[in-house]
Amino acid sequence: MYMKVCIIAAVSENNVIGNENKLPWRLSSDLMLFKKLTMGNTVVMGRKTYESIGKALPGRRNIVLSRNPKLKIKGCEVMPSLFETYKACASDDFVFIIGGAEIYTQAIKDADLLYLTRVHTTLEGDAFFPEIRTIDWMTVKLVNFRADEKNEFDFTFCELQRVR
Repeated sequence: MYMKVCIIAAVSENNVIGNENKLPWRLSSDLMLFKKLTMGNTVVMGRKTYESIGKALPGRRNIVLSRNPKLKIKGCEVMPSLFETYKACASDDFVFIIGGAEIYTQAIKDADLLYLTRVHTTLEGDAFFPEIRTIDWMTVKLVNFRADEKNEFDFTFCELQRVR
């Protein structure tokens, strides 16, 4: 088996993923799905995404991408590029790309699986998920969630597999 590159993101109808380095919604059920999928695996994020989270995610190997060779982050490995990250993770089963926009744009061509939470709203934002060509992806799972006291908006969890 080879390493599978997985992208996991919550994306609004207009492809917003963030605003001012924060998630623009509160979706408790989505965060639980995120934790369940990524636990025990490697998560890869850009420095700004790490700063928005504020700490290494427990129970996971955390890799932060940065061009700064002097950057040290407690509980994280710092890598200069996705290429170096893939080499370092060659024996992993799954590597989850968790953001942000620049990292998603770089990784989309490498991804085997997309775990997209489609948040059913249109919002202002300053970080966007890259456009995906639907011809390249097959939907293998869809689960709908309704807004409630812990989930600000209706959303659909989508699992997509690259068509090779």
